[in-house]
Amino acid sequence: MSKIQYVIKRSGAKVPFTPERITNAIYRAAVAVGGRDRSTAQSLSEQVVQTLEKSAHPGYAPTIEEIQDVVEKVLIENGHARVAKAYILYRNEQAKRRMERAEQASAPSENIPWAKIWHILDWAVRHHLDTVQNLNERIAKGEISEIIAESEEAYSEDVENAAEMVASKRADLKIAIISGPSSSGKTTTTIKLGQRLNRIGMSLVTLNVDNYFFDLEMHPKDEFGDYDFETPQALDLALINEHLQRLIKGEEVKIPFYDFKTGKRFPDQTPMHIEENDIILIDSLHGLYGAMTEGILPEQIFKLYLEPLLQMKNSDGEYVRWTDIRLIRRMLRDASHRAYDPTKTLEHWHYVRSSELRNIIPYINTTDYIINSAMPYELPIYTAKMLDQFRNWRDKYRGDPLREDAFTRAERVYRLLSSVTPLENDDIVPGDSVIREFIGGSCLKY
Repeated sequence: MSKIQYVIKRSGAKVPFTPERITNAIYRAAVAVGGRDRSTAQSLSEQVVQTLEKSAHPGYAPTIEEIQDVVEKVLIENGHARVAKAYILYRNEQAKRRMERAEQASAPSENIPWAKIWHILDWAVRHHLDTVQNLNERIAKGEISEIIAESEEAYSEDVENAAEMVASKRADLKIAIISGPSSSGKTTTTIKLGQRLNRIGMSLVTLNVDNYFFDLEMHPKDEFGDYDFETPQALDLALINEHLQRLIKGEEVKIPFYDFKTGKRFPDQTPMHIEENDIILIDSLHGLYGAMTEGILPEQIFKLYLEPLLQMKNSDGEYVRWTDIRLIRRMLRDASHRAYDPTKTLEHWHYVRSSELRNIIPYINTTDYIINSAMPYELPIYTAKMLDQFRNWRDKYRGDPLREDAFTRAERVYRLLSSVTPLENDDIVPGDSVIREFIGGSCLKY
C-alpha cells in the first residue's frame, strides 16, 4: 500500500490517491505520439509514486500540481521526451482553459460559428422559441404540432443545403465527411444526406471507420480506468489514411472488422473499391482530424459539421448549453440501444467533453457547411423522460469532491428541465426525426 493516501485537488478538496490515474495519464500521452506500451506506462507510474513517497511524511497529501511536476520529471529522466512534451502540452491546455473560465474572457471564441448562430437565433426569435418561457407559452396554446413542423423544416432545409453543396462539387469530390461531437445527430443526418444525393444520381459508398479501432488492450484509458473511445488516437489513423488514398486511386482494399464484444480488430476482412463516380461517405467523431485525411487534396473532400446549436434562453436568462442537450441525448440512446447505465454517462461526461474540446470543436470553422440538429421541442420530451433522474443525481453528488463535475451538470440540467413544460407522449415525434436516433422508434435503418 502506498504511503500516500490522499491528494489535494485544485479546488482544495481532499480525495483518495489512485496511482492508476497516473498510469492512465502517462499512457494517454504516449498514445498521442504513437506509443502503445502500457507496461512502460505502468513502470513509469510506479517511479512517480516512489519519488513522491521519498519525501512523504505521515499524513502527506500532495497536490495535483506536485504530482504532475513529478510525472514530467520522471518522463524526461527516462528518455521519454516526446511523451513528456505531449503531457506538458495537455497540461498547459487544461491550465489555459481554467484561466479562461476564471477570467470569463470577453473575446469571442474562434470555435463558435457566429454567422450560423445569428441565423439560428433570428429563426428562434421569429418563431417565438428563443426562450423557455416562450416555448412553454406556445405549448400552452396547443401549438406543439406547429413547433415540431417548424423545427423539422429548418433541419431539413439545412440537410438540403448540404446536399446541394456536395452536388456542386461532384466533379472533383471523392470523400464526404460528416463530423461533430457525441450525440450531435450524425447517423440520422448521414442517412438523410445519402437519400438526397441518391435522388440526383450520386453514388455513396460508406466507410465505417469504427472498424479501424485498435485492439481494446491498446486503448488509452480515462482517469476512472475506462477505455477511452473518444480520442482520435483510439483509431488506426495511418491505416485509414492509407486506405482512403488507395480507394481514390481506384485500388481495392480490404477493410478490417472490429468486434466490440471482444475488443479485437481482425484485419483484411471486407474487400472494398469505388467506381469513378462514387463518393466515400464517412460518419465519424474525428472526421475533421487532419491525420485521417492527410495527403488527400482539399478539393476532393467535403466536410460537414453537426451540432445542436439551440438558441434558447433558460429562466435565468442564460442560453441553454449545447453540451447539456447532447448529454441527455447520449443518456437516452445509451440506455435504450446499448444497455449502458446513464449514471456512468453523467460521471464520465467531463472526459468526453475534454476530448471534444481538444480534438473536435477546434475544427468547427474549417468545414464546408454546418447543420444545426437542435429541435426546440426536444426539451419538453426530455423533461418528461429525465427530470426525476437529474434530481436524484443532483442530490446524490452534492458535496462529493470526486464528482464535482457530475453534480454541476446534474444541477444545471435539473434547473433547466424543471422550467420546461413536459410532453409525456413522444408519439408526436416524426418517425424519421433526428430525435428518434436517441429516444428510439425511428423508421430509419441505422
